[in-house]
This record gives sequence, C-alpha cells and structure tokens, in this order.
Amino acid sequence: MEQVFTNILDLAQKYESEISRFLRELIAIPGESCGEEKVVLRIKAEMEKVGFDRIEIDPMGNILGYIGKGKHLIAMDAHIDTVGIGNPENWDYDPYQGYENGELIIGRGASDQIGGMASMVYAGKIIKDLGLEEDYTLVIVGSVQEEDCDGLCWQYIIKEDQLKPEFVVITEPTDGKIYRGQRGRMEIKVTTSGISCHGSAPERGDNAIYKMAPILTELRALHENLQDHPFLGKGSLTVSEIFHTSPSRCAVADSCWISIDRRLTAGEDADLALRQIRNLPAVKAAAAKVEMYTYARASYTGLVYPTESYFPTWLIEENHPVCATLETAYYGLFAKPPVVDKWTFSTNGVAIMGRYGIPCIGFGPGHEDQAHAPNERTWKRELVQAAAMYAVIPTIYVRQYASQMPEDTANLIK
Repeated sequence: MEQVFTNILDLAQKYESEISRFLRELIAIPGESCGEEKVVLRIKAEMEKVGFDRIEIDPMGNILGYIGKGKHLIAMDAHIDTVGIGNPENWDYDPYQGYENGELIIGRGASDQIGGMASMVYAGKIIKDLGLEEDYTLVIVGSVQEEDCDGLCWQYIIKEDQLKPEFVVITEPTDGKIYRGQRGRMEIKVTTSGISCHGSAPERGDNAIYKMAPILTELRALHENLQDHPFLGKGSLTVSEIFHTSPSRCAVADSCWISIDRRLTAGEDADLALRQIRNLPAVKAAAAKVEMYTYARASYTGLVYPTESYFPTWLIEENHPVCATLETAYYGLFAKPPVVDKWTFSTNGVAIMGRYGIPCIGFGPGHEDQAHAPNERTWKRELVQAAAMYAVIPTIYVRQYASQMPEDTANLIK
C-alpha cells in the first residue's frame, strides 16, 4: 500500500490546478437552494471529461456519478447549493468571480461546500488513472437543497432512487480533521391565540403577544437545563423569529407565533423536545400550540418532496470500521494520526445515518468558520489532500475493513 499512497498523493498534487480551475468555475455559477441546475450541468460535464463510468441526474435534481462495478457500494456526498451572499459590502471580492492566489480560493461556496465536490470529481480521475477499481462501486453525489432542508436530498436518494450504500463520506468542511457525528436539530413553532379589539380599550380583547411573553422567559430557562453529552456537547434552544397578526397597529394582537431553533444532542429526539416545551407552565396556561414546521419547497426540477423539519442526531462509534478506514487512509497518506472531532453545524448525515442508520463519516476541504461568511475561502492544500483521501478510501475499506462491518449496517431502513 505504501506505493499506492505515494502514487495517489503525487497525482492529487499534479491535479491541483485542475481542481482549482473546476472549483472557480463552479463558484462562478450562482446556485442557491432550488436554483442549482446550471451547477449540476457543469458537474456533469466535468465528470464526463475525467471518465466516470455512469452519470445520472435524478428527478429531484441530484447528480450521481459512478465509478466501478464492484459489490461494495460506497458513497461520497457534497451538497452543491449555497446560501446567498448577504450584504455585498462585506465582501472584498466579487463573491462569484472570487479571488485566487497560490494558497487559497475565495468565493461563495468555496468551503461550504463546493470544494468537496471539486476534490471528489478529481479523486475519481485519480482512481481511473491508477487503475484502483477493485470490488467496489463508488458513487459521487452532488446533492441539492441542503441549505434549505439538510438531508431532504438523501431522503429522496435512499427511498426513491433506492441507493443504499454501505457507508457515506460527508465532504462538508472539517478543518483537516475526521468528523464522526453532529448534533441534530428541529424547527419548532409555538403559537398563542387571542381576541382583537381597538387599541384604545385593550381590556376588551385578549392580547396574544402578552401570552407569549412568559413563554419566552421559560424557554430561555429551559435552554440552560438541557442535557449534555461528553462528545457532541449540550443540547440548545433559541428563539429565532417572532410574528403576529392584528387588524391594525391600533388593535390588540389576535395571534402570535415564534420559531425555535432546537439543537439535539445524543439521547434527545423530536418527541422529547416537543414534550419539554408543551410541559412548560406558561405554555399550558396560554393553551399554546406547539408543533414542528414542515418543508415543501419545489426543487429546481419542480419536484416537491415534503418532510417534517426534524433532523436527527447521528454519531458513529470511535472504533467503527468506517472510522478506522478513514484513520488508516489519513495516516497512510500523511504519516501522522488524524484528529477526530465533530461538526458544530448540521449535514446530510441527519438523514443518511440519523433517519436510516447508514454509517456516515466526515472529511472535507475548508473550515467550518468559513460557512455562510463573507469572503468565504478554502485552501488549495486541503483540496489536494481531500482528493487523495477520497481516492484511497474505497481501496482501504475493501481490503481491510469491509469484512468487519455488521451484516445489517447496509440497507438499514427504519
């Protein structure tokens, strides 16, 4: 294997300029959630150029590129949608034309997370160049709508496309580390109802905003008492939005509702989180309604695939064969042990492993703190390292760890 590691690293370094060019061309195409079509077509063209065996675009608009025809199905995923640019005055460079020097690339999506897509495509070329196709089928996925509704794309891929890999590498930015989990999240709505009347005589009505006030105080206290986990950290809760209805500014509000961003640590789920809020004294006193939001926005293809806004926690064990696969690959390539950590934010793993039990592991170019930030950047060194990792992971898995996988790990649908 030592020579394989050397050959892969040499080729990854050789393709640095091609990876960088491809990434900059992707950055130059605006591709916010539900508007990714041109990005997908550009990825398809590059997959064709470097020699992928088969390329599909599914009815939701996800692109899936295949290499090999072996029995072990392995997937690698990059969401290829981005958030918007925010205030353009906060950018030193055009967010789509970006900037490049010998070390870094700047532009919207550079870290979050088109860089992972660029590295994956050229990992495919490295595999082809070196003849590394073994008893595996590698599918490179460019998934859509993640920024809008993380994991929805993979709900579709698993249930409708019937793609059920043995494990999935998530290529979101990991700061050069291997990530093996994340907290889950929920989007919760709490509504109070009242009766409107003229604002000159508020005692005639029932103000829904006043009913919400003690609920806000109790929610803040609830956050402080949520459970903790030694690896993933503490569950959290914050009120992120507040709305109301009223006949006019001169009237008592007849409804009020808030949005809650609830982060779920290990051992917390949707039922628990909703029950905790419904049991608050102020919620009971106001007879407030507590429910999950749903997501039902059409993809760029026009397909609507509704889901609850519940994104379960996931965590792979430190001694799991998939974790060992990436650690072995990292050490073989870079001659040092990796740092193993977790994401602060959420990824498509909430569906892949959180809902369906298919093991996930993370390694991606770029840094978490660049996500959604002005002057977002990634580092060419990390793009090259990621391409090398993605090229060697399937071989390491098939040769050393596939036989150690639990029999019911793949194809597990809850």
